[in-house]
Amino acid sequence: MKELILKYKTVIKFILTFLLVYAVLTFSYKLYLQYGSSETYYPDYMTNLVARQSKELLETLGYDAQVIPHPKEASMKLIINNKFVARVIEGCNSVSVIILFASFIVAFAGKFKTTFFYLLAGSVLIYIANLVRVVILSVGLYHYPWRKDILHPVIFPAIIYGMVCLLWLFWVNRFSNPTKSHE
Repeated sequence: MKELILKYKTVIKFILTFLLVYAVLTFSYKLYLQYGSSETYYPDYMTNLVARQSKELLETLGYDAQVIPHPKEASMKLIINNKFVARVIEGCNSVSVIILFASFIVAFAGKFKTTFFYLLAGSVLIYIANLVRVVILSVGLYHYPWRKDILHPVIFPAIIYGMVCLLWLFWVNRFSNPTKSHE
């Protein structure tokens, strides 16, 4: 057994680090959702921010957009040209995806400075891609509401998680092991 542990020490370290970072960040986020909400930013700051920024992007594209608090659930209603098209819920704010991304990067960490800046840049990229995703989804639902069964549950998760996988692959191949021998 000791031989197996020594043989797979790197894999075990990766898995334990990933799980620990993921658990700590997820628990912290759940505490934030439970105790960090305010009346100013309904339902929570990040979800409210994504909803408002999505509205701004839609207006930049020439749509008359509104976001208003949903009266019956913790979400923001996104309205285009007086037509309700989507709810922006906590799961739409990209924080959970960023937590998953960050957990992997920390578990596969390289040099501190490189890891920190990659985490920061990757998180910003994921956030921006998520905003674009919400806007494209909203426009898609506005023009093609009969496509909602494929737009939201299939295409847009594939885009956001596909991008995260590409960021992970780039990280592993480019930055994660700074002691790699250069051939």
